Amino acid sequence: MNDHCSDHRSAESRSHLADHRRLGRELDLFDTDPLMGAGLPYWLPDGAAVRHALEEYIRGMERAAGYRHVYSPVLGKRELYEISGHWSHYSEDMFPPMRLGGEGAGGDESGGGDESGGGGEEVVLRPSLCPHHALIYRSRSHSYRELPLRIAELGGMYRSELSGVLGGLTRVRAIQLNDAHIFCTLEQAADEAAAALGLIRRAYADLGIEAARYRLSLPSAGGKYVAGAAMWERAAALLTEVLDASGVAYEAAEGEAAFYGPKIDVQIADGAGREATLSTVQIDFHQPERFGLHYIGADGAKHRPVMVHRSIIGSVERAVAHLIEQHGGAFPAWLAPVQVAVLPVSGAEGERAADFARRCVEQGLRAEVADAEHGSLGARIREVRRVPYQAVIGPKEAADDRVALRLRDGRRLDPLPAAEALARISALTAAHSTALWPI
Repeated sequence: MNDHCSDHRSAESRSHLADHRRLGRELDLFDTDPLMGAGLPYWLPDGAAVRHALEEYIRGMERAAGYRHVYSPVLGKRELYEISGHWSHYSEDMFPPMRLGGEGAGGDESGGGDESGGGGEEVVLRPSLCPHHALIYRSRSHSYRELPLRIAELGGMYRSELSGVLGGLTRVRAIQLNDAHIFCTLEQAADEAAAALGLIRRAYADLGIEAARYRLSLPSAGGKYVAGAAMWERAAALLTEVLDASGVAYEAAEGEAAFYGPKIDVQIADGAGREATLSTVQIDFHQPERFGLHYIGADGAKHRPVMVHRSIIGSVERAVAHLIEQHGGAFPAWLAPVQVAVLPVSGAEGERAADFARRCVEQGLRAEVADAEHGSLGARIREVRRVPYQAVIGPKEAADDRVALRLRDGRRLDPLPAAEALARISALTAAHSTALWPI
């Protein structure tokens, strides 16, 4: 777990926390266009850099935790979601089916073909990744020796949100979800759910996010859920065991469960105190049954696996929206769109500045030169005030191959050899530290 962030921002900066939409546009992170449509934001280069860093961080964390990554299509036959239960329990939030083909609908150019014969089938944009991952599991036989099998994907899904509730990155129609499904034995389910909760808590520390509360989300009487009282009770008991063992305070909330099972929801709050769910852990007995999933046990017989759903940061869109508000656009250094701004004092140091920026990029850092043509040094420093590291190069630094680092929090360091400054910045960002510099 990393040090607490030492980057204390001003009250003026914190005034932006109430609305990521305004700040995100001011910082050229994302925008929208009526021709693309409501709830379909696009990412500008700086926003794309943040998103890419976040996605690579999550993939790396998952790989280290034993997950294997897959890709699956954003479309599926309507029948797929009828089997999973989404069509009967969730169709009001799905986009309408699209009817494909007709007579002579083409086959699969890869040679696989469409066993159903093609013409006239209905497909929908998926509202969830879990049915696809169930099919991926089902496509191969599995032994108990392979379990737990952890499948992860950063994949697109789509929700037919009403236009009145859309806003910025928090409520969108095209969602990039950090999703994963763990197929395991009943005896492994609680440990896998606990490990997933541990990954969430570690990610929050690295991202500088504080959970508002943890919630055990349960069904409500008369709600629209799949049947099976024993299944619900068993899943709720396992999640309660996980929460109790974790030591976090939590609240039970009826009516917040998924239609197929209870879940742990990690809630976040914006500057106005409005809550939203960012991360989840779920234990699902329903979809393994619906899709006929099994593994071969030590006894040689077929057994039904348990499906643990988990998302460390939920949707990338909502996570970035919260990070913008949480940090006032001054992201942790490892996540910042520009990590190092190189500022030559005058045009005479321009070549040295360009060389240091190049060395930064070669080390995997995101660096840019704010050259002297763009105004006085003071004006340029104000322009890059949200950049974590500002490397000033004057005549003396240029002659000695040194840089004078200014940190975003206002600290000024004595000039350092350029190689040493670069090594320290690289080490801090690689460690996903929320601290700008050792105290």
